[in-house]
Amino acid sequence: MTEDDVVDPLALLEADTSLEAARPILELAAQYLSSTRAGEGPVSTWHSAEVIADRLSETLPRRSRPLVDVARRLSKLLLDDVNRLAHPMYIGHQVSAPLPAAVWTDALISAYNQSMAVREMSPSFTPLEQQVVEWMTDLVGWDSRAGGTMTSGGTEATFTALLAARSRAIPDVWRTGVGVQPPVLVCGEHAHYAVMRAAGEMGLGVRHVVTVPSADHRLSVPLLRKTLAELRTAGTRVMAVVATAGCTATGTFDDLNAVADACEEFADANGPLWLHVDAAHGGAAMLSPTHAARIAGIARARSVAWDPHKTLLLPLAAGLLLMREEHDLEAAFSQKAPYLFNPNDDARAWDIGPRSFQCSRRADVVKLWVAFERYGADALAALYDRLCRMATTLHTLLTGHAQFVPLHVPESNILCFAWNPPEADVTDRDALTDALRERYNRSGRGWITATTLDGRRVLRVTVMNARTDVAHIEALVAGLEAEAAYVLKHHR
Repeated sequence: MTEDDVVDPLALLEADTSLEAARPILELAAQYLSSTRAGEGPVSTWHSAEVIADRLSETLPRRSRPLVDVARRLSKLLLDDVNRLAHPMYIGHQVSAPLPAAVWTDALISAYNQSMAVREMSPSFTPLEQQVVEWMTDLVGWDSRAGGTMTSGGTEATFTALLAARSRAIPDVWRTGVGVQPPVLVCGEHAHYAVMRAAGEMGLGVRHVVTVPSADHRLSVPLLRKTLAELRTAGTRVMAVVATAGCTATGTFDDLNAVADACEEFADANGPLWLHVDAAHGGAAMLSPTHAARIAGIARARSVAWDPHKTLLLPLAAGLLLMREEHDLEAAFSQKAPYLFNPNDDARAWDIGPRSFQCSRRADVVKLWVAFERYGADALAALYDRLCRMATTLHTLLTGHAQFVPLHVPESNILCFAWNPPEADVTDRDALTDALRERYNRSGRGWITATTLDGRRVLRVTVMNARTDVAHIEALVAGLEAEAAYVLKHHR
């Protein structure tokens, strides 16, 4: 390589700073949002991971390319094979087709690149996060003692909440560990895997998670009370009870008031048992006059996990942990870091790092603030209502269907339903269901998920796109009927 071949890296950097330079990348995003609006074209890819990996196989680039060429290669090599979540026939996992205003804000957040651990590293966004958290704790129904932090999602939020509960149950845990007889966690059988993961991560062990059976896909309160009574008789301490507001499988809400009553009845020396509510999926119900009753009693929780990147339709990642007593978060992380956290009392009030699992963390709160500023809480509530209404529409269409049977009345934007072809043997139904889902998704007609519910494979939809309307729900049923006929004909 000669001296003439060497490109000045600073010149490359400066060349990319203008809006015109960014246009090739931004146009890809804008074209995607525009092209999916009509609901045309495939929803996902039929290519295997191996095909795509072969396409990408190349040596590490050593020379620079113009950004326009990079955008062209990005489009050619990758974008044709993404899941098009903005396509109204994507009715799959709990990942949103994000609000456009929040999409554009992501670039701004990256450009400013403020780190949220301490206020001096993010002079304006750190107070902004505390203001937005205050909005959210007001929604829950808590007073000025409440607080919280943005997280990467519900898994981190639940983990952090349970760390705080652990510090309450074992005050010296940060120094001495959990000991040989740690307390237990209690949750329902349909609780998110984050609970088991937290137990393993914090040293309790998954054997110290007591799972209570469900009734109608929600935590059985009579069995919860029975379980708590048995634990008390055995002398086993309870670190926390976890309730779910919008469970992953069915979107069902636990009876939060009844669970809170049980936590009060079986209070220990610290007071009522710690109640953590995993509202990662269902938290948006707090905004909706139509659905707020489903989440009644949430103010009685000690901690709440909520993912605005789910039913508030924000781009990943934007999670929240809300605490009835903000100081509980500080107890979760009993740590000194003078190179970051200023020891005076005022700084501790503003610095987020002492109350957060993450240190290097981008200012995702900005896109949540922009969403409220641009759309307003009422419009966001109306979007949530629309998502839920489409799940109800599907339930109505499938009620009385010859082959597809809804398995529950939807309480949010999720519906599970079984495929029961009368001509198929019952023992074949799990394999047939998986085959139908795979064929439907590969057809490009749409994209849905499957799960195991009450011991059998079932189909599952989560409406996460505000563009999805009744016509698309009808198209989903028609598409499944067509692909089901093919699967039955060729099943061996």
